[in-house]
Amino acid sequence: MKDVVREIVNKHHNDPASLISILQEIQTEEGHLSEETIYEIAEALDISESKIYGVATFYTQFKFKKPGLHQIKICQGTACHVKGSNPLLDVLKSNLKIEPGDTTSDGNVSLERVACLGCCALAPVMVLDDEIHGKMTQDSTSEMLSSLKEKKSKEEDRD
Repeated sequence: MKDVVREIVNKHHNDPASLISILQEIQTEEGHLSEETIYEIAEALDISESKIYGVATFYTQFKFKKPGLHQIKICQGTACHVKGSNPLLDVLKSNLKIEPGDTTSDGNVSLERVACLGCCALAPVMVLDDEIHGKMTQDSTSEMLSSLKEKKSKEEDRD
């Protein structure tokens, strides 16, 4: 990981003004920003870790926990809220046994609430990995989770 951080920081000429770009690239490469990575960036840029955390925590795009293999984002925007996204969130939390912002204990699924996915005509909406699921119901949410579990079982059988 240290080499990846060094390479990205060097690409930006060790310029602290490029901190956001550096954080974005490292997160793309690693999936999240670990404590170790934050320390390495601070050392390379000769700035404090608290300054990096200050910038990174300001933006919701940065994650400090390793994401699951699969990521579910549920829209909480006005249209989705009015069309019933909260009961869908309850189905997700109950089935996955996690809260938004968490990852299942097996590392398979992460759950995230988002302000708006920009698919208001399809409300309520959620995204599984990069696939948009619109006009969701409690039943279709449960079916989506079941197919995800089946997919995981098939993957484990191949291993």
